[in-house]
Amino acid sequence: MKTKQILLDSRPKGTPTLETFKTETTELPELKAGEVLLQGLYYSVDPYMRGRMNDAKSYAAPFKVGEPIVGRTVAQVVKSQSPNLKTGDEVVGMFPWQEAFVASKDEVSKIDTSIAPASYYLSILGMTGLTAHLGLTIIGKPKAGETVVVSGAAGAVGMVVGQIAKIKGCRAVGIAGSDEKVRLLKEDFGFDEAINYKTTSNMQKAIAESCPDGVDVYFDNVGGEISDAVISNINFHARIPICGQISLYNSTEQPMGPRLQPLLLTRSALMQGFIIRNFSEQFQEAQKQLAQWVKEGKLKFTETTVQGFDQLPNAFLGLFTGDNVGKMVVKAK
Repeated sequence: MKTKQILLDSRPKGTPTLETFKTETTELPELKAGEVLLQGLYYSVDPYMRGRMNDAKSYAAPFKVGEPIVGRTVAQVVKSQSPNLKTGDEVVGMFPWQEAFVASKDEVSKIDTSIAPASYYLSILGMTGLTAHLGLTIIGKPKAGETVVVSGAAGAVGMVVGQIAKIKGCRAVGIAGSDEKVRLLKEDFGFDEAINYKTTSNMQKAIAESCPDGVDVYFDNVGGEISDAVISNINFHARIPICGQISLYNSTEQPMGPRLQPLLLTRSALMQGFIIRNFSEQFQEAQKQLAQWVKEGKLKFTETTVQGFDQLPNAFLGLFTGDNVGKMVVKAK
């Protein structure tokens, strides 16, 4: 059986382009015992993938030039040689960017679409939700009455962070890149305040005005000048979970900025980077909590869905121009 796949064709310097990717056809192997043939349904595109395009040491091995990009995918079982999975079952796992692929039973997790739509297992009930929940609660430790600021607040993780902050009794302030995203954060997702960084000339002042009692928790998804402005407003004993630095991923030179250590020192503040697998032992409990909040209507979510497997590169590039509200997913058909 032949199937289409999308490869990393070259390592980008700066912002990736469509020429970074290449589409080819490949032959799938025959199924062996314990394996399943899967058809991709939904594909996740995420900012962290940009880092894996570099040939550099990181928490995950770099993608190999000439091989498929790999990402989190929801798929349906087409044929099974596993007693645990049958035709029609829907599963999630880390799979290559292919329309169809073969995986072992140990590489897949069956999902329950009676709880939520299949795509939610790439977002609010998947790594996105877990990242928001565990990063905020374990590192941020929000307390009722505190102020939580979230950058990239209209993105997949940031949107959930702000809502969990509200569940915990905090004031939630989001930073986003358009007036429409600001409106959505406040009207649809319950943020107390939101700031459009693209139309704000003095972010440090805007943060101070939106956070009259200072910033107790800053959930950092973007880095750069936005984070410099937020951190200048932190309170004593503030906590700063670093989830992402999307403003810097395509930098070709070492960016310069304020030296933050004196502020962290004099405010007795904690800044800690994390990746979600740091908290793998808490996944099961956290996923149950997220599902319960969704069921109770305490957590809302939105997705930006791009139609067509061939659009995966375009959807990925759209992450860096703010095309998405919430989670960016590609629906295969």
